[in-house]
Amino acid sequence: MPAPLLRIETTPDLPAVADVVVIGGGVVGTFTAYYLARRGLSVALVEKGRVGAEQSSRNWGWCRQQNRDARELPMATKSLDLWDRLAGEIGEDPGFRRCGLLYLSNDEAEIARWAKWRDFAVTEGVTTHMLSESEAKARASATGRSWKGGVFSPSDGVADPSRAMPVVARGVMKAGGSVHQACAARGLELAGGRVSAVVTEKGTIRTKTVVMAGGAWASSFVRQLGIRFPQSAVRSSILAVGPSVAGLPDALHTAEISVTRRGETGGHTLAISGRASVDPTPQQILFAREFVPMFARRWRALRPGGLGGWRSGHETAARWRLDEETPMERMRVLDPKPDARLVAETHRRALDLLPALRGTTITASWAGYIDSTPDGVPAIGEVTGVPGLILAAGFSGHGFGIGPGAGHLVADLVTGADPIVDPRPYHPDRFEASAWGKVAEF
Repeated sequence: MPAPLLRIETTPDLPAVADVVVIGGGVVGTFTAYYLARRGLSVALVEKGRVGAEQSSRNWGWCRQQNRDARELPMATKSLDLWDRLAGEIGEDPGFRRCGLLYLSNDEAEIARWAKWRDFAVTEGVTTHMLSESEAKARASATGRSWKGGVFSPSDGVADPSRAMPVVARGVMKAGGSVHQACAARGLELAGGRVSAVVTEKGTIRTKTVVMAGGAWASSFVRQLGIRFPQSAVRSSILAVGPSVAGLPDALHTAEISVTRRGETGGHTLAISGRASVDPTPQQILFAREFVPMFARRWRALRPGGLGGWRSGHETAARWRLDEETPMERMRVLDPKPDARLVAETHRRALDLLPALRGTTITASWAGYIDSTPDGVPAIGEVTGVPGLILAAGFSGHGFGIGPGAGHLVADLVTGADPIVDPRPYHPDRFEASAWGKVAEF
C-alpha cells in the first residue's frame, strides 16, 4: 500500500511562455515555485506524476535543527520560520507543528556527540536541552525503560508528508503560478548556449530560467546536456500503525526505532534510522568512486537490494530523444517495494520499545528512494556552462524539513535577491574539485 497522499486538481493548460519553469513537484520544486510565484514571476511547475508522490510523501515528516550538519543548520533554522508562516499565507494547513523532537540513548559515546553538537548549536542561536538520566527516563515514561541520557529540541517539529506538498502546490496556484501534473519534462532547448525552452510531453514552454528539482531523477536528466552530477539513491522502508496512541512522544528517536505521530491521517509511522537497501543501477556504477567515503561511513546500515532500481529508470545512464517517450513517462511515480524483512523488524522493535503500540495494527508500509550526493549535502546553484539552469537536488534524506529554506534560496538566486542563507556550501561545482569532500555528520 503506498504512502497516503492528498489528491489535488492542478492547472489544465500548459503556458507557452514562463519566466521560470520548475521541474519536479517534490518538496524542493514546489517550495521554489511557491516563493517565485509570491514574488510575481510567471512560474510553471511541471511534475511527471503527482505532486509530492515520491520521497516527499514517504519520509518521517521531521523538520529539525537538531543534529544537522553545520552546512545545513542555517537553512534548517530559516526553514522552521517559513514552515510557521505557511498556513497563514496559504489559508490551508500543511500539518506543521513545533512539537519538539526527543532523542534517547544508552550509548555514552552517542550522548557525547550530541553534547558536542549542542555546544556548536548554541553559537548558532539554536536551543537544545541535554537530558540527564532522570530527565530522559521521565520524558520516556512510555518506554518503561531507563536511559543514560538524551536530547530534547523544543523548537523543532514535524509536518504532514501526506498533505504538505499538495497544500503548497495550491499556494503556488493561488499566488498566480501554474502547476501541471502528469506532465513529464523531457529535456531542455538551448540558444546561444543558454536555456531557451523546456520540452514536455504536452508541449514546449519558452523560458530563460529552469530549476531542476527532480529528486532521484536529476542526474540522469542533466546528463542529457553533458552535465556530470554525482548522485545515488538508496531504498528506505517505513510503515504506519493505527490508531493513534495517547501518551507517546510526537517524535521520538532511539537507535532501535524512530516513531512519529502522523498528522491528520492518524496513527504513527515507524522506521529504523539509517537502514536502507542498495538497489544496483547504472548510475551507481558510474559514480562508484565518488561515493566511497559515504559508503565507508554508513555501510553497516545498508543491505543489498534487488533489481527494482535498475528497472525503474531513474538512475539510467542512457540518452533519450525529446520527441519520444522518456523514462519519466514510463515510470510516473517511483513506488518501490518495501523491504519485508526490514518492515517486520521495525514493527517488532517498536512493539518492544513502546508497549502501548501493541494494541495497534499495521495500516500501510511503503518505500522510497532517497537520493544523495557524495558528501550528503544538497546541490543548489546555477550549473556552470549552462546559463539559466539551476540545480536543486541531492538532498540526502534531509529535503522535507529544509525544503522551505531551499526553495526560498533558489528563488533568491533566480531573482537576484539577498540569499536567505549563504549559497556557497551548496554549489554543485564542489563535486568537480574532489570526490573526497567531508561527508555530513548527520
